[in-house]
Order: sequence, then C-alpha cells, then structure tokens
Amino acid sequence: MAEQEQWHWQEPATAWRGIGIYHVTLTVTSRQPLLGTLVIPNNDPAQARVERTELGESLVELMLQIKEYRPEIRILQFCLMPDHLHTVLYITHSMPCSIKEVVRGFWQGAKKLGRAYSLSVGQNSIPANGQSLEADSKQKEANRHNTASQAKKLRATIGHEFYDSLDPVFSEMPFIRPMSRRGQLNNMMRYVKLNPQRLATKRLMPGFFRVQKGIEINGRNYDGAGNTALLLAESFTPVHVRRTMVYAAEHNTPNPLRDYMNGCVTAARQGSVLVSPFISPQEKQVMEVLLNEQLPFIYLADNGFRDYYKPQDRLFDACAAGRVLILSPWQYYASKRHISRAECKMLNTLAEVIAQQLS
Repeated sequence: MAEQEQWHWQEPATAWRGIGIYHVTLTVTSRQPLLGTLVIPNNDPAQARVERTELGESLVELMLQIKEYRPEIRILQFCLMPDHLHTVLYITHSMPCSIKEVVRGFWQGAKKLGRAYSLSVGQNSIPANGQSLEADSKQKEANRHNTASQAKKLRATIGHEFYDSLDPVFSEMPFIRPMSRRGQLNNMMRYVKLNPQRLATKRLMPGFFRVQKGIEINGRNYDGAGNTALLLAESFTPVHVRRTMVYAAEHNTPNPLRDYMNGCVTAARQGSVLVSPFISPQEKQVMEVLLNEQLPFIYLADNGFRDYYKPQDRLFDACAAGRVLILSPWQYYASKRHISRAECKMLNTLAEVIAQQLS
C-alpha cells in the first residue's frame, strides 16, 4: 500500500488547522527498545526513568524543533519511552497548514533518523560505491539539527537505491488524537508523565497486566487482565442501576436509588466482589467508592484488549495492587468509539450471570 494511502486520521470532521490540543504518539514499528533503557532504582516504580540512546536523543531534538518552525505550536508535555514517544501539542492559534501536515513532516524526519540508525548498526551491508563512508560518523552527523540536509548528503554518499532499502525504523505513521472533553487534558498530561512509572510497575508485576485469553465462565470465554484470583471469592454482587431507579430519583423519590447504591457499597465492604460494566453515572459513583476504599471488583469492558494493553488512570493502580479483574467478551476493535445500547444490555446481563454462577 502506498504511504499516502496508509495515512488515516481518527476524526475527519475535526478542524485540524485551528486552535486545539493533540496527543501524538510515534512508535518504533518493531517495538524494539531502540530509543532508551528503562531504569528502576531500588525496584521502586516511582523512581523509574528512561535513559535515552543516541537515536532517542535525536528524536527528542527533532520533536522540539516543531515549535521552531511552527511558532503557533507549544509542546505541553512529552515523554520518551524505550520504543515510543508521547507528545502533547497545543495549537495556540490558526495555522496556514494543518496539524496533520506538521506531524507528517515530523514523521518524515524521524524516518530519516531511522535510516541513518539502520546504517550505523549494519542492518544492511554497505554497497561497493560507499567504501569511503564511515557509518558511525555519518550517522551522528545525520542525527543533528538539519535532518533533511544530512539525509540528502547520506543519499548522495551511499546511493538512492541503497538509502531507500534501509529500515526507516518508524515505518508506521504517528497516532494523533484530538482532545476536547473537560478534564481530558489533565488526564493525558498525567498519563504521559507517569509512563515510565507505569511501565516499571508492569515489569515488576507482569502477571496482573498480561492479557489472558479464554477465561471460561458459565460456558462463555472472556479475555482478561488483572487478578484472576478474584474469581475464587465466596460472594459476588452485580451492580446495575436500572432506569426506573433513576426516574424515581429524578421525581423526588430518591430513596430507592440511594439505598441500592449504598447496599452495593455495603456488600463490597463486607467482602463481596462487585461485578459490573459500570456504565451509568450512578454505577461509576459506586466504582469511585471502590477505588477510594481499595475494595476489589470485576469490571466488564466494552472492548477487547489491544497489544501492550494497560488500564488507564486509577484502574491501573488497582490492577497493580491486585484489586481488579477486567474482563471482555469481545476481541479488540481499534475503530470502536461508543458503546451501543444493545452492548450495554448485554454487559449488564453478563455481570448478573457471572455474579450468580460464581457465588
């Protein structure tokens, strides 16, 4: 497939030229740790950091140049990981080009760095007409500020055909995600900042973050992440706030809804494991109490698990502590955006079946 045919964006209706905040992720296609090494002093995830390789350092330099040739852009946060780079960009006012073009230009520069790296590590043998080339020095030269100019010189030295055969390392286009919802920016900034700590936690406790296939419950298979030992608890309670309860609460009879939610929390405090997709605002409130009080629960997810999956925000901490099991009856779909009403009903039914069968 031609490179331009692979270039897809997540929300075509977004005004990509105007003011906005975007989360951009560039990944080493092979997922090899070519950009840095994770260091965990004293086996304490809170102290984790990534020590950059020369390629990683050059990639960060390239990313920081974005604001030099596009003064409309501020870099709010970035984090280099061993195999990818997270960046949060703030477009302060309208640009003559779109953020797509800016990120695409960054990607093209990153691929030039990748090809120089591939040459330096000898992934391809140097052709006969390149006998005067000193790979290490050329790679270091090509990794400096004027990436396009140095790539042109490298092409001329080793030949266009050989240059194009070098592995670009970053052959997959960056993922770009616009942020628009209230609170989304703070969550994303925190997510990016804590990436080394989360990776360290996963490495120190791999069992709770490894996606497990084929967890059978009542004849149905689930994929899961987290503490499967929760399936051996003595008591389970489904959490399903029904529409009739909400309707009654909205019409000046709040007691049934309040009593139901309090009853769920009381059951959890008494040792029962709550089971729910936690979809409605009231169910989310119950989950917040469980997280605050560090009580165990089973969470039914509306999508499956992608490669290198890790839960978001506070679910991550609960997973690391073994207090949550996340189950999904479906495979992962990258294009999935919203949960349908039929899926909501199905997940609530599954939560009730799981609680009944396991109790």
